[in-house]
Amino acid sequence: MIIPVILSGGSGSRLWPMSREMNPKQFLSLCGEQSMLQETVTRLEGLDELAAPVIVCNEEHRFLVAQQMRDIGVDVDKIILEPIGRNTAPAICAAAEYIHEKNTGDSASDVMLILAADHVIQNQAVFHQVVDKGYQVAQKGQLVTFGIVPDKAETGYGYIKRAGLFEQEAGAESSQNDNAYKVEKFVEKPNLETAQKYLDSGDYYWNSGMFMFQSGTILQELERLSKDIFDAVKTSVSEGTRDLDFCRLGVEAFTASPSDSIDYAVMEKTDKVVVIPLDANWNDVGAWSALWEVNERDDDGNVLQGDILKYQLTNSYIHAEERMVAVIGMDNCVVVETADAVLVADKSRAQDVKEIVNQLKLSDREEALLHQRVFRPWGSYETLEETERFKVKRIIVNPGAELSLQMHHHRAEHWVVVKGTAKIVCGEKEFIMTEDQSNYIPLGTLHRLENPGVIPLEIIEIQTGSYLGEDDIVRFDDHYGRVEASCLKK
Repeated sequence: MIIPVILSGGSGSRLWPMSREMNPKQFLSLCGEQSMLQETVTRLEGLDELAAPVIVCNEEHRFLVAQQMRDIGVDVDKIILEPIGRNTAPAICAAAEYIHEKNTGDSASDVMLILAADHVIQNQAVFHQVVDKGYQVAQKGQLVTFGIVPDKAETGYGYIKRAGLFEQEAGAESSQNDNAYKVEKFVEKPNLETAQKYLDSGDYYWNSGMFMFQSGTILQELERLSKDIFDAVKTSVSEGTRDLDFCRLGVEAFTASPSDSIDYAVMEKTDKVVVIPLDANWNDVGAWSALWEVNERDDDGNVLQGDILKYQLTNSYIHAEERMVAVIGMDNCVVVETADAVLVADKSRAQDVKEIVNQLKLSDREEALLHQRVFRPWGSYETLEETERFKVKRIIVNPGAELSLQMHHHRAEHWVVVKGTAKIVCGEKEFIMTEDQSNYIPLGTLHRLENPGVIPLEIIEIQTGSYLGEDDIVRFDDHYGRVEASCLKK
């Protein structure tokens, strides 16, 4: 079986302000109606011998992943939760150890297909053809990497130089997508002159970060070549816990693992690596300029999304979420408007957006972490107004969902139902409220909000008190396993 392993731990800082640390680009709909994570999973439909996916993500994103899979009707095998980011080698090691244990060591039956959650691949038929070839090679005990056939001298990617053919059936006619090559070397991101030489030679591919191998094979190579990672992650999996769809890794052991990419930890050192070319309109969507490349452009070379007015605008990417945006006399620019931030940049400097995110983090500003609308496992909330002594929120609770049973030490709350039906616990009382009804929750009172209906519940919450931080929550019962009061978890 082909077991997809989706790596979904990135922060997507170069796509700020749409991508934020608590809701990064893989969970956003940037190139279609589905999120990038959802597209990564649905792109696999039609492959033979396909098993349920395993997804590796940050602990904070666990409910986003679970909800997005439910939204597209996909049953995951398991969502593996990283307590801290440790790059791709520990993430892949954790998935391989989980799969290997589950299949009782039968490595011949579990070929892992490692995919990033935030890539665009427009030619699905060619992608399937190449994955099928990778499956055949991986079953022979090889570590397969997919090399993107370059169409320009790109300085933003690492490269793979191919050697001779790995093997080819006698008398068989082959296209480039049918071939598998031994690897001569991996090379770091080149300068422009070197990148042009790579392109002209025809022997180099962009390093895509996508792989196929048997779980037993990659574990053997990790143990042989990066034993510190192997030992730490193996311990973290054995000490981890499983609840609902989640596999929680042991925190102490996983944190002790070195932070390395799978390329550095294994692929650059092993003699088992094989590269298969992939020419399927791939893009890793690493910056706003990449989104301009993969989206449909108008006659003036513009990508326009939202309520846009333009005059003499060319070769630009303009995105408006909340307001009308007007742009005049610009070329090669990026303008991205969200509810709480606006980015204006030269498209050729799109990679530098991460420098703005670094400034936000150094200033401890929430715009690096959160959107104005914050997603929670039960729904979402949006802060409409905030001062030192009061805060106004719009809270949306999904049908059948409920918040934790909780209380606050420093604030009182007033709830007004504006849509749907609410089931409320307030102290010793339990009752139903419908539209235009309200309830006051005094400071220190045990309370819970639930949506028993079949449509989203929407309420306006008015908080008053001496401290209105999200960490003023004491939980007594929680359906989602959040047993501690902590920042950003309501």
